[in-house]
Amino acid sequence: MYAKYVKRILDFTLSLLALIVLSPIMLILYILVRIKLGNPVIFKQMRPGKDEKIFKLYKFRTMTDEKDEQGNLLPDEQRLTKFGKFLRSTSLDELPELINIIKGDMAIVGPRPLLVQYLEFYNEEQKHRHDVRPGLTGLAQVSGRNSITWEEKFKQDIEYINHLTFKNDVKIIFMTIGKVFKREGISQDGEATMEIFTGTEVKETTTITNNNE
Repeated sequence: MYAKYVKRILDFTLSLLALIVLSPIMLILYILVRIKLGNPVIFKQMRPGKDEKIFKLYKFRTMTDEKDEQGNLLPDEQRLTKFGKFLRSTSLDELPELINIIKGDMAIVGPRPLLVQYLEFYNEEQKHRHDVRPGLTGLAQVSGRNSITWEEKFKQDIEYINHLTFKNDVKIIFMTIGKVFKREGISQDGEATMEIFTGTEVKETTTITNNNE
């Protein structure tokens, strides 16, 4: 009942209220990003959502467009500025995703929306992360964020789907607030965020149960 009907209503209502309340902060961030990083202020990228349906994700820009002598973009870690790192560590860059939640592309809690190119690399168990809407935050984010391996992340995603309840969503939201203040698990060593996912060699044995309601 919760997963099928109530969750979407709560996501829409809470995200709309949050967008209204946080709009002054978002306006300030918009201006700061424009001054420090230039246009476009909003980073847009296609990501897979529920049932692998592709949608356009919105975030505040955190990197410059600096290029090398051949005209190629520099590595992420070189284009990620101090201000951009601040936005990421505080998750303020994620605030425009409230629009994605209102539109129905995302949920407040769920597996994070990853790159479209990763779709071909998921094994059968990992594909189930697209059985629900992707989230602004999720179990994997409060269990290590970018400091854990891809396989550990995907296990947490499936664990969340297997135990999708109102109680667990509330728990993850409060844990997320704590993680944001502590700024934990922002990136892997030597990476701006995470290394590229290229597939899991050993197939996971986690199974999906039907207890979402």
